[in-house]
Amino acid sequence: MDAQMQTDFLVIGGGAAGLLAASRLAQQGEVMLLNKDSFQDSSSWNAQGGIAGVVAASDSVDAHVQDTLRAGAGLCHADVVEAIVRHGGQIIAELAAIGTGFDEQGGELHLTREGGHSSRRIAHVQDATGRAIVEALMAQLAPQPNVRRLEQHTVIDLICSGEGAERRCIGAYLLNPANRVISVAAKQVILATGGVGKTYLYTSNPHAATGDGIAMAWRAGVPVMNMEFIQFHPTCLYHRQGSNMLLSESLRGEGAHLVDQRGRRFVFDYDQRGELAARDIVARAIDHEMKKQGADCMYLDARPIGKAIIRDHFRNIHARLLKLGIDMCHEPIPIVPAAHYICGGIQAGIDGATTIAGLYAIGETACTGLHGANRLASNSLLECLVMADHCASSIANAAQVSLAPVPAWDDSGIVPETERIQIKQNWDEIRATMSHYVGIVRSDERLARAARRLQLIQDEIAAYYWRHPVSKDLLELRNLATVAELIIRSAQQRHESRGLHYSTDYPETAAAAVDTILRPS
Repeated sequence: MDAQMQTDFLVIGGGAAGLLAASRLAQQGEVMLLNKDSFQDSSSWNAQGGIAGVVAASDSVDAHVQDTLRAGAGLCHADVVEAIVRHGGQIIAELAAIGTGFDEQGGELHLTREGGHSSRRIAHVQDATGRAIVEALMAQLAPQPNVRRLEQHTVIDLICSGEGAERRCIGAYLLNPANRVISVAAKQVILATGGVGKTYLYTSNPHAATGDGIAMAWRAGVPVMNMEFIQFHPTCLYHRQGSNMLLSESLRGEGAHLVDQRGRRFVFDYDQRGELAARDIVARAIDHEMKKQGADCMYLDARPIGKAIIRDHFRNIHARLLKLGIDMCHEPIPIVPAAHYICGGIQAGIDGATTIAGLYAIGETACTGLHGANRLASNSLLECLVMADHCASSIANAAQVSLAPVPAWDDSGIVPETERIQIKQNWDEIRATMSHYVGIVRSDERLARAARRLQLIQDEIAAYYWRHPVSKDLLELRNLATVAELIIRSAQQRHESRGLHYSTDYPETAAAAVDTILRPS
């Protein structure tokens, strides 16, 4: 028999989106805020560059909108872009008011510029903006008595009732640190579970980024959109002891060069903007040069920025590299492209509403149409906070609902594990398959190979899952496999090259930009 709990609002995920939504909803009722690891283990916490918003008098909402549309390669939803971008200045001001110590210069916000932006509009806190924002949001949340925060709790699956238009999310099954299953009844459930970076071998994401929210929503019956668009950050450290360390795009914005082993700036061969081209172009340029030259990595040379700016604005990156024996003030940094952000996700409105009543998705796990086929740098923190704000308002204005009884967890027929090597083997196979066949450059043959291999892996996972007790590793593996399947299926449906999706079989961009929407059968 599992334990039973209840709450008004169940918020799954403790990054910036989840924290702001929980803080807003605490004014409306009881909130249970979950994180499967610590609240410091999120992509928000690790975000370096900053948050985009129109603050400077020389900038405009229209300019930010146009930059976003241009980066999105024709697939952005213009109404969504304008609605979210318009809130940028307001969100930055609110963050500052609650204690986010944005860098200043001459008594005003110091704004930096990143690839794809036509103006300096990125508010930042040195090179650790996400951490500063999360700390400010957590401090705001701490004194609120209506919020119960639970770390080390993994969600197994959502609980839904009804069919068709009557279908509603009424809670979720959790696995606590003692490996005990808990049934939670909730009036509203919010997925703020982040991205899918661990689907690939190289990623800037924390270990928690296994696509849990997307996989759970899919199993519950919610459509997903544009899953093929995986943004590979061009500059992830290539180092055995620091392979998931991201080197902020702000470095290139401030003047760092991308060079090969001979010191040649190669990106101008691919785009006249060089290092300031959109991320997909820069990532493909690095990937192509590595393959052409037979090299394990390329290099980011930050020396043109100058020692003073490196030690002031990039002190955290500088310090972390020094611990690994790399002095960015005196030598180029070895880098590789790494899975960084998914532009697709659970199909949702700006307020996070999905096709199932009572279920919302916000932040990176959702797809609103803001990013289109390629995310403009630093629009992600903006989106997750604007979505969290709209989500809380939508729930507050919705008709009140009652808690519904949730069924107890059924573990009949389960037998103890005798070995766990299959979990590790399948985990490694999925990530290798995705990296080799569904990476920066794709083809029909590569995708077909990936699909065949993944089907075998999924069959093994399903047989193991329904026979043995649930564990965090097994749940993450199951979700990772589901997300990998959705990425492959979406990529197979797009017969063109657009934004982050580049196919050697379909190198041209189609005249019409159409979203890829998959619906559960």
